[in-house]
Amino acid sequence: MLKALFFSLILVSVSSYAAKKADDGSQIQPDNYYPRVKLETSMGDIVIELDRRRAPITVNNFLRYVDKRSFDETIFQRIISGYIVQGGGYTVDYEEKPSFPEIFNESGNGLKNDMYTVAMARQNDPHTATRQFFFNLADNDNLNPGRSWGYTVFGSVVEGYDVVDAMGEVETEYKALLGFADAPVENVILNKATLLPPMQ
Repeated sequence: MLKALFFSLILVSVSSYAAKKADDGSQIQPDNYYPRVKLETSMGDIVIELDRRRAPITVNNFLRYVDKRSFDETIFQRIISGYIVQGGGYTVDYEEKPSFPEIFNESGNGLKNDMYTVAMARQNDPHTATRQFFFNLADNDNLNPGRSWGYTVFGSVVEGYDVVDAMGEVETEYKALLGFADAPVENVILNKATLLPPMQ
């Protein structure tokens, strides 16, 4: 009996310690289901509202990068007019930033890749999203789940629509360092990403 009680106490202590030491983003404004993040870019400011109810894993992951200032001084390296603006993964010198582990794909959460939503970029494997994200510049139904996995929408633009529109119109070119043809001729920089206080 005493032995069982002893082990129970150990388990409770370990669980409490693990909860206190959580570093997966769930500890950031834990009671706020719709945290807001301000993105200060070289073309103006954008505020996005995240949806933690529908995409908890993805939102927590995104907030972790924000909290560690890991998005600061990164670029939007892929822009396709009328389609997407993608960034968050490279420095201004086109060096890839380190990432946390890949996350589970939450594209079946009911949120669609509609205009001005924010979604996670990934590789062909559905569960390979890490840090890169994109703004949808149109209702991109082809990015929603169907017979196969889609791209996880986890928030939407609430301020700075004109900035997102302007990003979508910049001149692009092929950049060998990145390996694709849709890189801006002049860097579009995410200077700073800041978690805003919860709305009252």
